[in-house]
Amino acid sequence: MVHATIDRRKKLPLRVRWGKFKLELPLHLMLLPGVIIILIFHYLPMFGLVMCFQKFNIVGSFWRSKFIGFKNFEYVFKMKDFWRAFRNSFSIAFLKVVCGLVVPLIMALLINELEINPFKRGVQTAIFLPYFLSWAVLGGVVQEIFAMDGLVNSVIQAAGGEPIYFLASPGWFRFILVASDVWKGMGYNIIIFLAAITNVDPTLYEAAQIDGCNRPRQAWHVTLPGMLPIIVLVATLAIGGLLNAGFEQIFILYSPMVYESADIIDTLVYRFGLVNGNLAPAAAMGLFKSVLSLLLVGIAYYSAYKFSDYRIF
Repeated sequence: MVHATIDRRKKLPLRVRWGKFKLELPLHLMLLPGVIIILIFHYLPMFGLVMCFQKFNIVGSFWRSKFIGFKNFEYVFKMKDFWRAFRNSFSIAFLKVVCGLVVPLIMALLINELEINPFKRGVQTAIFLPYFLSWAVLGGVVQEIFAMDGLVNSVIQAAGGEPIYFLASPGWFRFILVASDVWKGMGYNIIIFLAAITNVDPTLYEAAQIDGCNRPRQAWHVTLPGMLPIIVLVATLAIGGLLNAGFEQIFILYSPMVYESADIIDTLVYRFGLVNGNLAPAAAMGLFKSVLSLLLVGIAYYSAYKFSDYRIF
C-alpha cells in the first residue's frame, strides 16, 4: 500500500505537482528565516571546533595556528577545576530534573482537585507566569529576596535569628539554584500533567468510588497510573539535559565564593575562554560536553521510544 501511494505521487502530472508546490510555498517561506538563523548561528560556528586541535593564535586565525592533536583535551582533563565543574554540572542538573518533575506533578494533582474554576485558572496563570520571564529579570528578584537586607533575612531577624548571606554560602546557594529553577519552570510541566489528567477515563474514578476509595487513594490508584506514560516521557526527555545546569541563572547569581559548589562547565568555559583568553582549551571543554550531551539525548529519545512509544521521526 505504501509503495502504491509513492508510485501514484510520482506519476502525478507536472501541472498538479506545480500547483501543490505553489500552495505549500508560503509555508516553506515562513520556515526560511528560522532555517537561515539556525545555519548562521548554530552550524556555521561549528567550523570553529577546529581550534580544539590547534595551538590557537587569535592573530593567525585558524589557517596559521599549529595543529597539536588532542593536547588541549589532555590539558583540560588534568585540570581539577574542570572535574569539579563536571561534578557540579551533573549534580545540579540532576537535582533540577528530579525536583522539576516531582514538584509540578504534586502541584498538578492539587490543582486538579480545585472545584472553583475561576480560582483554578488564576492559580494556573500565577504559576505559569514566571516561565515567560528571563533570568535577567528573575535573577534580580532572587537577589533581592535573599540579600542580607532582603525579605528572607528580614523574617529571620524578626524571629530573633542572625542574617545569613545566602548567595555566598555554597550549601544555601545550590538550594536556591534548584528552588528558583523549579519555581520558574514548573508551570510548563504542570500544563502537561494537567492535560494528561484530563485523558484519564472518568469511569475509573466511578469504579474507585464504588470500591470506597477517597480522593487521595483515587489519585494514587487511578490518576497516577493513568498519567504514567506522560510522566515517563517527561522524565526520559529530561535525561538529555543532565549536563545543562543553567548557565544564565548561575552566571547572574554566582560569585567566586560559591565556585566550589556552583561552578559548572558552561561558566568555566566562559571564564577560561572569554575572560582569560584560553580559547582552544575552552573549546575542547565545550566539545567534550557537547559529545556527552549528544549521547544523553540519544539515550533519552531511545528510552522515550522504548517506554512511551514516543518518536520524532
